[in-house]
Amino acid sequence: MPPTIRPCDASFGAVVTDVDLRNLDAASWQAIEDAFHEYAMLVFPAQKLDPDEQAAFGERFGEILYLDPKQSMKSVPLSNQRGDGTLLDEDETYTRVLRGNEGWHTDSSYVALAAKASVLSAHVVPSEGGGTEWADMRAAYEALDDATRERIADLSAYHSLYHSQAKIGHDAQEGSLYGFHGDGAPLRPLVKVHPVTGRKSLFIGRHAYGIPGLSKEESETLLEELLENACQAPRVLTHDWDVGDLVVWDNRCLLHRARPYKRDEPRVVVHTRIAGDPATEYAEPNPEMR
Repeated sequence: MPPTIRPCDASFGAVVTDVDLRNLDAASWQAIEDAFHEYAMLVFPAQKLDPDEQAAFGERFGEILYLDPKQSMKSVPLSNQRGDGTLLDEDETYTRVLRGNEGWHTDSSYVALAAKASVLSAHVVPSEGGGTEWADMRAAYEALDDATRERIADLSAYHSLYHSQAKIGHDAQEGSLYGFHGDGAPLRPLVKVHPVTGRKSLFIGRHAYGIPGLSKEESETLLEELLENACQAPRVLTHDWDVGDLVVWDNRCLLHRARPYKRDEPRVVVHTRIAGDPATEYAEPNPEMR
């Protein structure tokens, strides 16, 4: 029996059931890959994959983009809980990184090779909050008026995790966790053409800044206006996690953000990131920008 694919009540997204991600035959995988390109974000309830099984599923989409400095873990926990079960303090570096994830972003746009896709699964969920939201940048671009489309057609922005973390009061230092980059910020077009579907989308988010040709103030104003207008219904989906749920999404055309939760409760999700094709997702870092 083929997977059941039910579109969500938004401009994107679908829920996929009647499938075991540990044991995919060729026809089931093809249905999932086709749905991924059509809907950009797929929810698989109650799969309960372990990190290695999740990585194996992620590798169907492409090569793993490692997050940990030692490049030893294909699937990485994003958690406010230490290995001994205690919770991180509010002033710890990793807590600030997790807090930054509550801003709209696309994964790895701040390094030379941006991500193609991401896989996230829930292992421990808080009693309230802690969901994840996604926003459709294809539909956001299509909703722009002609004047705005013409204005941004040839504009680009630098992408930097140092910049985005500084905006929430985190003075990141070299060697910090979670992929802080030291080789400069890449410059990426504001309008991206999807390499598979050919659809145009906005490529923005909290990491974007410093549009060449605009003043700092003009750049910030434009990026904030684009982001505010983009992340509106029906272009936004929220998933409230149950343990075992797994979601995969297309970083080339969606933004996402974590939602707040009570910090005195643990939240453990496991993340696998898939590298983009260098032909379409690579941007040379500018060492003069950070």
